[in-house]
Amino acid sequence: MPPKPRAGAVRKKKSGPKVGSGGQGKRKLAGKGPTPKAEDRTYHKAHKALQERRARQAAQAKRKKKERGADVVAGRNSVLEALREGVPATALYVAHRIDSDDRVKEIIGLAAERGITMLEASKPDLDRLTDDAIHQGVALQVPPYEYAHPDDLLARAADEFETPLLVALDGITDPRNLGAIVRSTAAFGGHGVIIPERRAAAMTASAWKTAAGAAARIKVAQVTNLARALEDLKKQGVFVLGLDMDGDVELPGLELATVPVCIVVGSEGKGLSRLIADTCDQIVSIPIAASTESLNAGIAAAVTLYEVARKRAEPAR
Repeated sequence: MPPKPRAGAVRKKKSGPKVGSGGQGKRKLAGKGPTPKAEDRTYHKAHKALQERRARQAAQAKRKKKERGADVVAGRNSVLEALREGVPATALYVAHRIDSDDRVKEIIGLAAERGITMLEASKPDLDRLTDDAIHQGVALQVPPYEYAHPDDLLARAADEFETPLLVALDGITDPRNLGAIVRSTAAFGGHGVIIPERRAAAMTASAWKTAAGAAARIKVAQVTNLARALEDLKKQGVFVLGLDMDGDVELPGLELATVPVCIVVGSEGKGLSRLIADTCDQIVSIPIAASTESLNAGIAAAVTLYEVARKRAEPAR
């Protein structure tokens, strides 16, 4: 008889699941997936650049929204001039316990005559309302500017039996330059200013302030396509003159001053865009002593408007 196996010598089979890696090895082999984009990695410089770009876009959207809404004219001289010129206003904010002078008394008197709502405000409220501008204790809230159509500018010249004199702005982004050009247009007998809708200064409080009341007398037209608007003017008999330091003729030799004209002013840095320059009937330059210097857009417009007005005032030969 064969010997009996010893107790404990038989290996018993274990029941239940076998011990394994739990799939960890398989996951290691599969990898961690695609590498995140640089913008999604908080430690990467591209992520910081993306956040800064989004912040700029948000600020631009906020500024555009403000420009479309009500605006504020700040400062005693600016508010007084706006009220004298009949600038439309919805409310006048006056600081609590303001140090009153003759300007403040006249401001309050004019606002009362026109039935403008007057509200007392604290200095922090005025600072917030005017975006920390120098308000001197008074601020005037004005409704969104009502832009005209270029045909309205020509109609004004026709109503006054005058030869049309218009100014168009190409790439002017500083509202102070816009305000200065509006003021010069009014001073030298112009009939209106044309601005593009995009990438250009709008009639904000800063433009109102620089215009010093002229914006109430001179209409500003806003167009979606400046080149097309200039072409439309040319079809109506208006000569388009562009200002550029490399002009075809110098300003003193301008012979088109006495006919209907639209003066196009480009930005100080880039000048006229190629499309606008090609649209112009003539490119005019302003002679200056130093060829390395350039004139501010507002000054260039004022000099040209003065020369046109001077030539128109000369007796016919």
